[in-house]
Order: sequence, then structure tokens, then C-alpha cells
Amino acid sequence: MSKLTKQQMKAHDTAIRLLNQDRISNEEKLYIFQNYRADANHITSKTGAFFTPLGLARDFSLQIPYQREKTIKIVDLCAGIGVLSYAACADNDWGKVNADITCVELNPDYVAVGKKLLPNATWICGDALDPALLKSLGTFDIAISNPPFGKVQNMYSDRYTSNLFEYMIIEAASNIAKEGAFIIPQMSAPFVYSGTNYSRWLKEGRARQFEEQTGIMLDFNVGIDTSYHKKDWHIPAPCCEIVCCDFQSEELSISGKP
Repeated sequence: MSKLTKQQMKAHDTAIRLLNQDRISNEEKLYIFQNYRADANHITSKTGAFFTPLGLARDFSLQIPYQREKTIKIVDLCAGIGVLSYAACADNDWGKVNADITCVELNPDYVAVGKKLLPNATWICGDALDPALLKSLGTFDIAISNPPFGKVQNMYSDRYTSNLFEYMIIEAASNIAKEGAFIIPQMSAPFVYSGTNYSRWLKEGRARQFEEQTGIMLDFNVGIDTSYHKKDWHIPAPCCEIVCCDFQSEELSISGKP
């Protein structure tokens, strides 16, 4: 747990009060996303969990492949309280979008909050790396995630043989979605873009090792500089990037089909 300032604690308490209402307006939901502090009751640094700032979640939604008059199926892995999903289905340049959203989150406290903020989403309290759980969900147009960062111990493994959670989530997502978009540490991306005037692709490093082991290519996003929201994280987070994956082309490359 973090030691919050009096102002932060007051804002968090207000967010809790709003969550206890029978009905929550959109304006109140925005307030909750901005002021609910997971670190008020949980040691988030220990689990590598960083709640996405609302502004970054809105930018992230630019990666959603919306289609007019068609419902898009989204799975949000390690969903937290659902800010990525909320931004994905909010009004945007497309107007009100049709989205069928499934949120998978291990922490039951976060799930309880998320159900109040996104009551129309399907919430699953479980391990996003559990292949049996994921298989039971069906298939999706896109997987999205801001997963915990860093090394974790987990019983589930596939082609990826190391233990960096962000890569394990990407590989798990490849089994149930056509494509994916993920917020990961900059050091885990195959490029350096955010917070620098010298953007570049990396020829070596952990990202290239992941690609070699799995056949999953980590691609660039639409041009989102995550450092713009650096001061909006509730707890200090490492510099991060948004990587995108076309899992269908990955399947083709592995199978050897043209």
C-alpha cells in the first residue's frame, strides 16, 4: 500500500462513495477512474500492476479496429477496473460504438469495482494466463491489455520460455484473438519512441528473442507517445510503449502457408 496524501485519500474516499450509489453517471465514472486508488488497499508495486491513466486509455482506443454498424468483440486481459474497456466503448469519432467486451481480472476487488463501472461487460475473475479459462471465452476481434510488468512465476507456458508477464499475456492473447494491442515497458518493445526525439527500431534485445521464440511480431502503433501522460500515473511507472500484433499473420507464418 502507498502512503497517500490527504488530498489523494479524500478523492479516493469520494470515489468509493460514488461506487456505492445505485446508479453512477458518466461524469462520476470519469471521476472514479481518475481518483480510485488501488494502492490504497493493495501493494500494487509488488504485483507489477499499474492502472492506466484515463487520458492514455483514450489514446489507446485509437488502436481498436472499429467498423460501422458492426459489433466488435474485445477481450481485456488483466483488466483492472476496466479503464481500457471503458475508453474503447465510449463515444469517439465514430460515435457510439457497438462493442461486446469481456474483462478478465484476477483481483476480486477490482472486478467488483469494474462491474459497477462497466455493467454491460462480461467480467471474469480468474487468471488471464489459464488456457482452459481463455478457451472457454471463445474468440475475439482484438485483445487489449495493460498487464503487470516484469517477472512472475506462473504454471502456464507455451512457446515463450522466459517469465516476463507482458510477453506471456501477448502469447496467451494470440490463442483467442485476431489481433492485439498492449501497453508494455519500453525496454520490452522492439522500438524506442515515447519520450524521445530519436525514435528507432532495435535489432536485438528481449523483444527480438520473444519474436524468435513465438513467431509473434511486435509492431508499432498509430503514433501514440505514452510519455504525454507520464505525470498521470497514480504510482511511478516505467516508461512504456504500445505494441500491436496481427495474430492472423502470425498463424500463417508459423504454419508456412502463403
